[in-house]
Amino acid sequence: MEPISIAADVVAQALTLGASDAECTVSAGTEFSVNVRLREIEQLKEAGARGAGVRVLIGRRTGSATTSDLTREGLGRMVRAALDNASVTTDDPFAGLPSECGTLDADLALYSPEVAALSAPWKIEQARVAEEAALSADTRICNSEGASFDSYLSERAFANSRGFAGGYRSSSCSMSVVPVAKDGEKMERDYWYTIARSPDRLDPAVEVGKRAARRALRRLGARKPPTQKAPVIFEPRVARSLLASLFEAVSGDSIYRQSSFLNGKLGETVASELVSVFDDPTIPGLFGSYPFDDEGVRARKKIVVEQGTLRTYLHNTYTAKKLDSATTGNAGRGLAGNAYVDHGNFYLAAGATSPEETIAQVRNGFYVTELLGQGVNIVNGDYSRGAAGLWIENGELAYPVSEITIAGNLARMFRDIDAVGDDLVFQGSIAAPTIRIGEMTVGGT
Repeated sequence: MEPISIAADVVAQALTLGASDAECTVSAGTEFSVNVRLREIEQLKEAGARGAGVRVLIGRRTGSATTSDLTREGLGRMVRAALDNASVTTDDPFAGLPSECGTLDADLALYSPEVAALSAPWKIEQARVAEEAALSADTRICNSEGASFDSYLSERAFANSRGFAGGYRSSSCSMSVVPVAKDGEKMERDYWYTIARSPDRLDPAVEVGKRAARRALRRLGARKPPTQKAPVIFEPRVARSLLASLFEAVSGDSIYRQSSFLNGKLGETVASELVSVFDDPTIPGLFGSYPFDDEGVRARKKIVVEQGTLRTYLHNTYTAKKLDSATTGNAGRGLAGNAYVDHGNFYLAAGATSPEETIAQVRNGFYVTELLGQGVNIVNGDYSRGAAGLWIENGELAYPVSEITIAGNLARMFRDIDAVGDDLVFQGSIAAPTIRIGEMTVGGT
């Protein structure tokens, strides 16, 4: 049976056996991964998996179960297990399914048949070429933590007892390199990668390797600047982490638990007027795109922050009911269990300033290329991370720095953004261009 038919059949079985509502997810996928280190294959994996999960409601009591046995008998056992689980849980007044479901009627370009057609030898060769480009870039590249090529094909289907049934396929491929550079006794590592829905949109393997090598080499000779307050620029690769923190802060889970520094801030200024943030699962070909969320709610674009003003929190059905609001179509889930709040393509809109201009406008500051540790408190916004990158002097990248910290508070940091770059590129479902924060505490010597 096709995944959509399996999901619809499971829902029908659940209703027949006594559920008042039910929803079922079915997924199947194959993955390939190769890691090459110092020109030799170090790890090679090819695997496939499939499974189904059901969530049932008996009134306001919920239960769930999963199985990898997609025979009718295996699915039947799964449904009965979920009903048994629901029978022993307590009532939750906010449990339920969305009142309105639907799917986006557009081609989101999530699947490329070219990924399925890639041969294992070709994928292995791409990893080899990428690593070789890094190793041969400079005599100071002394080692490698490896180069990898990964590909993934999946199919997902969802059905519920409100009459919704839908499904879609997706694909991805990616390549990465992690070279090690040495100067005297000091060694530094860095990486670069490329990822896309189809192989023709990947960066060339040679360029990935060379760029990774350049990034590792520029870290040699790192030192610590004095502790001070200074402008801090986040390159796009690390600026994404600020967006990830913002997503957590606007998630309905954090809001109803009152564990976000943005609690109660709807309609208020929470960031610089240069900041506009969107959650948009409808952009073709990106990794946060989907035609419907994991509760069967139609995908749509949301304005989260508009020129500094907080416009919406992001909800699934449960968090929306908790806060007397409406779902924003942001439900995610595994095969079973309750839905959580997830994002689509969550991104900070590009600004008008080039990265070069953003740096040139700083007399003395820090350009961050790597963040270490966690150190982010979403409840009160306190922020402290280990960092490495390049020090800016008189508008130019002067020398590498490492083993320092940057500290501030997210509420103040977002308000103090005084430049947003024009270099927005999506390399995942969260994206940001270059961001400059007017002042943070930089902890060095």
